[in-house]
This record gives sequence, structure tokens and C-alpha cells, in this order.
Amino acid sequence: MAILSKISIYVDGSCEENRNVSSETPAGWGFCVVIGDTGLGKGQGEIITEKSGPVITEKDSEGYIGSEVGSNNTAELCALAHALKWLLVDGSDAPAVIRGDSQYALKIGTGIWKAKANKELALNVQKLWREVSSLRNLTQEHVRAHRGHRWNERADHLAFRAMQGKDALPLQFWKPGKR
Repeated sequence: MAILSKISIYVDGSCEENRNVSSETPAGWGFCVVIGDTGLGKGQGEIITEKSGPVITEKDSEGYIGSEVGSNNTAELCALAHALKWLLVDGSDAPAVIRGDSQYALKIGTGIWKAKANKELALNVQKLWREVSSLRNLTQEHVRAHRGHRWNERADHLAFRAMQGKDALPLQFWKPGKR
């Protein structure tokens, strides 16, 4: 599907308990792709697709991208990785901005910060960032969590439900702030 206008992608991760995390700790990621969004916190535009899933920590499992534990940070990085993978196959060269509420994921994923943990996952996300950046104008922006921004709240919902092993509520039945 060719997209002509600027793409906004909101990413988020969720973890059940972010203390004493292990490879068994449930965590999930989610992202939503929006066109017609200004990024000013109004939640304008419309979702053209959304994806979510669990953080996979088993090296032999399909979908493994380097997460060693189920934590909030690995979930945030996974959301970014899956959003970047979507950009690789979306079929357009439209500019894209990835918006997330995790400074950690955005700075590690773009290579601005050096990873002290989650190193394999961080390297994989950075590789994806470089690859997508070579094909289109790609930027990142931090948004504040749980401040009522419609699309950031939707990404949070997707990640939270994936962490629980549940499907997301359909958009028409979901309300911002409803996890």
C-alpha cells in the first residue's frame, strides 16, 4: 500500500511487573500507524494499521529479535523494532516520525545512547533504524506517557493487551485511557 503523506507511528511497551524480571516475565509491545496526525497531542488523523505482540525471549522461537527478559525496556525496544520492520515493507518512501513515551527506547534505538543492557536487541533495532533511514526521511519524537494523547494511549492499550495475552479492543469500542 503506497502512502503519500507523512506517516506517524506511535510505539509503546508494557510489562506486568518491572522488578525482578526474567525471560518468563510477561511483556508486550504495540504500535499504531497514523496518517493526518500533527503530533500536537490532539490525536488527529486516522489509524491505517496497528500491530501488537508478546516480547519473545526464547532464541529458537519465531519472532525472536534479541530480548533476553520481559521488561518494560525490552518491550519498548520491541515496539520500535516492529514499527521499523513495518516501515521496511510498507512500500512507500513517505517521511515517517516514530513517537514514543520511552526516551530510553528512542535514544537507544537510534544509537544516540549506548546500551548497557539489552545489547543484542539494541543492536538489532539500531540496524533496522539505519536501514529504514537509508530509504526514507525518518525521525523520532518523545511524547509524554498517560497524558491523554489518543494515539499514544492506543499504542499503550495494544502493548498492555499483548502483555496480557489478549486481543486489543477494536478501535470503535476503545476509549483513550482504557487499558
